[in-house]
Amino acid sequence: MHIATKIKILVTPDQADVLWHLSEKCRLLYNFALAERNQNYQENKDQPDKQYIGYVQQANALPELKKKYPEYKWVYSKVLQTTLKSLDDNFTSFFALRQNGDEGANPPGFKGKDHFCTLRYNQSGFAITEGRIRFSHFYNDVPLAFDLPEGQMFVNVKQVDLFYDDLKGAYYVSIVHEVQPDQEYVDNGLYQAWDLGITKHVGVNSHGKFLEVTNARPDRYWNPKIDAVQSRRDHCTKKSRKWKRLNHVKQKMERKRSNQLRDFQHKLSRKLVRNTRATTILVGDLSVKQMPQSKQATPGLNRSTQNTGHLSRFIGFLTYKAALAGKRVIKIDERYTTKICCVCGAVHDMPLGKRVMNCECGNQIDRDRNSAVNIMVRFLSQHALWIGYRQFAGNLRQTGLEIPGHSQEAPCASGG
Repeated sequence: MHIATKIKILVTPDQADVLWHLSEKCRLLYNFALAERNQNYQENKDQPDKQYIGYVQQANALPELKKKYPEYKWVYSKVLQTTLKSLDDNFTSFFALRQNGDEGANPPGFKGKDHFCTLRYNQSGFAITEGRIRFSHFYNDVPLAFDLPEGQMFVNVKQVDLFYDDLKGAYYVSIVHEVQPDQEYVDNGLYQAWDLGITKHVGVNSHGKFLEVTNARPDRYWNPKIDAVQSRRDHCTKKSRKWKRLNHVKQKMERKRSNQLRDFQHKLSRKLVRNTRATTILVGDLSVKQMPQSKQATPGLNRSTQNTGHLSRFIGFLTYKAALAGKRVIKIDERYTTKICCVCGAVHDMPLGKRVMNCECGNQIDRDRNSAVNIMVRFLSQHALWIGYRQFAGNLRQTGLEIPGHSQEAPCASGG
């Protein structure tokens, strides 16, 4: 598998001058290509069968662009190509949103003059030797060579990104490289299913034991402070000295909020992977983008799910940490897992404020525990693991929770 390692690099003033000149050419290329796409889109949006300008056409035009504007030769060719590919990815996402009926989706925006455009070296244009990384460029004779942490090895490097963090005033490289897991994945017949939530995560294992983890909520501390600063900033003239100062404070607090949550998620995902004998971890297949369209969505819930990475980022952390430990994370469709009784299969109306399910069959269970059981049952039934299902049902009976035996059709087996 491949992971990305972020490393801070020390840049001299001469090297910084080179980086900003290269970035400026990438920024201009991005903006010119974006303007061309916008014009093409406006001219042809009423013609469904019309082919829009894509990455291939714009990439093929690079040689002519270099002839007309020789300064673009300063930048390594792959970097210019990946800049256009980044624009193509943004436009692809925009078109996908429009096709799904999101009329409020807007095309990508232009990059401002103070924006440092990431220099992406894909597969070539860089070399890592003797603890140093070197990048190719043709602006002048100043070498872009930087020291890497001592003793750190990178195998089968796929891509290197060189970028600038304006809040910290520092330069970084992100190295995507291959790592080998501690051991190969082997299904040992033990499973752990998790219902992931904003306030807590609830899990159940093959032995019928429930686990609950309360999430850290730094957003509850930082959001009121961020809102207060943003309100003050919005009453200032945009780009004025006071506006810039307040905007910097706002960005700094947002960074602290994000870092605190990311740190908690890293530690929790590592703990969950290490402290289970199960080699298969099941999680709900969350559709974070569709959450704001739910009838139960509220501004506060949307802010938690969309802006601070409570759910989707945690699944990413859990997935790669499990892979490194020789385990596997499998996503299971979680539709109706909260509404369906895990005992009899009856469907209930479960608004967010209703935390306990009371079913006519006598089942009284926390909504998150009910969802975790249904995720486990859905996985076992869909994969025809009847022995595992029978053992799981038997273990749950010892806790007082009766779910159908292995000879019956499992609830949620058909997806609700």
